Amino acid sequence: MLEPHNDSTPRMVSGRRSVVKAVTYRIFIICLDFVTVYLFTGAVRIAVGFMIVSNIYTTIVYLIHERVWARISWGT
Repeated sequence: MLEPHNDSTPRMVSGRRSVVKAVTYRIFIICLDFVTVYLFTGAVRIAVGFMIVSNIYTTIVYLIHERVWARISWGT
């Protein structure tokens, strides 16, 4: 996938970068999920359970989505 670089030179984006990007994004979302569910339920166990299950499948879907878009040239 090509992304603009500071000097306007396109650069390739590796699969490894996509994985790191997905993981760091999920860390933020995990925290947000926990706080939100805890505030609604007041239950740590429910918040942790939701956080774990939700973030396993959404991380996988995000990574797949990222790699599919890496192959689409539309808008580049």
